[in-house]
Order: sequence, then C-alpha cells, then structure tokens
Amino acid sequence: MKRAAIVLLLVATAACQRTVRVDPGQLRAFAPLDSAMVSADNPITPTKIALGRMLYYDTRLSADRTVSCNSCHALDNYGVDHRSTSLGIKQQHGGRNAPTVYHAAGQIAQFWDGRAPTVEEQAKGPILNPVEMGMPSGTAVITRLKAIPAYRTAFATAFPDDRDPVSYDNLGRAIGAFERRLETPAPWDAFLEGDQTALTNEQKAGFNTFVGAGCQACHNGAYVGGASFQRIGLVEPWPKQDDPGRFAVTKNPSDRLVFKVPTLRNVVETAPYFSDGQVATLQEAVRLMARHQLGRELSDEQVGAILAWLESLTGAPPAQYIAPPALPAGDR
Repeated sequence: MKRAAIVLLLVATAACQRTVRVDPGQLRAFAPLDSAMVSADNPITPTKIALGRMLYYDTRLSADRTVSCNSCHALDNYGVDHRSTSLGIKQQHGGRNAPTVYHAAGQIAQFWDGRAPTVEEQAKGPILNPVEMGMPSGTAVITRLKAIPAYRTAFATAFPDDRDPVSYDNLGRAIGAFERRLETPAPWDAFLEGDQTALTNEQKAGFNTFVGAGCQACHNGAYVGGASFQRIGLVEPWPKQDDPGRFAVTKNPSDRLVFKVPTLRNVVETAPYFSDGQVATLQEAVRLMARHQLGRELSDEQVGAILAWLESLTGAPPAQYIAPPALPAGDR
C-alpha cells in the first residue's frame, strides 16, 4: 500500500512538471533580434557610433546646458525616465510619455504619432523643441559644436568625405548610428532560436495565453510591436480622447486616436504606460488593452500568465553604452 502511494505521488509530480508546449506555428509571427538595425542611408561605423554616443549624453545640446538625450531616455534605465511626461529645460513637461530608445531604430517610425521616419530624423527634433531641449535653431547648435575642437575632429573623422562635416544632418546621422546599436537580447530570443529551456513553463504558458487572447495581432515581429499604427479604443472607446494621435501629422480624419504600437521588449521595466503615461502598472495596461482593443475581460490568472511571458522579453542593456562617455572639453 505504501509503495502504491509513492508511485501515485511520483506520477502526480511528473504531471505537474510536464513541459508546456508552444505551437511552432504561433511563433511564425515573431523573430529574434538581428545583430544590428541597419540603414542603407546611414551606414554604421565605429567613428559614427563614438560621436553619436558623445552627442547623446551631452547636455550642451540644450539651450541651458541641463538636458541631454539621455535625460529622458536613460540608457541605464531601459531607455526611459519613468515619468508620465518628461522634464525639459526650465522644468517644463512634454506632451507625451517618452518611449524607450532601445530597439526604436528597427520600428516603422518614430514618436507616438510616427512623425519622423527614422531615428536619424527623430534625433534632430527634441533639440529644437522649445519645451524639451530648447535650442533656437540648427545653426545655433552647430555654432556651439564647432566651438569645441574635439567635436570638430570627431565629426571630420566620422564623415571624412564631407567638405563641412559638422552639420545638423550629420549630428542626426551620428546619434542615429549609435541608437542602431541599442538592442537587448533576451531569453525570448534564445527560445526563438531553438533553446527550449530558455523559457520557464510559466512563461511558455503565458505566451500561449497572450496568443490565445489575440494580442499578437498588433504585437508581433522581432520587436513584439513597433511595426504598425493602430487606433486606441478599437472595440471599446478609450476613456481619454484629447490627444488626436497621428491625425495631428496627417490631418486625415481616419487617423484620429491612431498611435504607433509600442514595442513590448523590456516592457516590464518601462512603466508608466501609454502615450500619456497615466497607467502605472503593467497589470492594468494588459487589462486595458484586452478590454479596449480586443473586447475581452481577462482573469487574474490570464493577466499573471501574460506578465510571466513578458518577463522573458527583458534583456540586459549593453554594458559598453550605459556608462556616460568622456565628453570633449570646451564650451561657448
């Protein structure tokens, strides 16, 4: 009798530890990260990366020398500042939540409304925004940089074929080249590449729940998002409708309340959520998306399962980039 009880216990334990299966067909909508997010228009070189890294961290690109790209997109903090809206010069608040800069270069467009097609173009915007970095013009930026001898040398090295390498467009190209290296490979990538042990049973079950709820319709591809624009409140109207979204760019009425679908990579680390940064927890964000985009009310168990899988999308920021570089001496 005792032997039979032991056998039953072993069978039950084995059943509890049975590996959760993921349908390979469901994985076709996803892809592991590439080694770099390349651009034919802006080839990546070590000298561009080095220059872009310095510019990314340099507060001298702001009018009062207090704000850098890294101020709102902190690379040691998964590319965000954890504020609902970021602080620019003179402690002014921006109009939208600052999305993570990690994996931004591989996405369909930049900003929540997609108004910049590339990270090279995006990099030039905040510097001239009166609320963010507040420089009066691109000319003023270049005048300040040209007054710093080491920057003149760095631009000439990064853009050797240009007669006047210290230009505002080249500033965007340098920062863009640097940002094209900002990737965080995660356990999810190892799983997609065939390592079945990279995810726990809970995470695999969470992926199945994610797909079963229909979330992969928008959150797919290598970046688990970032590849399309969608209307927020597709099934049930979104409670806040004061931000017109992409309509402000296109003036097309069909683009009202349309926003770029954010990447879910590192989403566990990038609170608060949505374009206004008003949702503090990922649990609430998952529930709201299910309700308003899919017309589904998720149980606590379903939300917990999805969050377990989302943990597998967290990777380590690249150590060589998260420490501020030595910046050129000099000022104007």
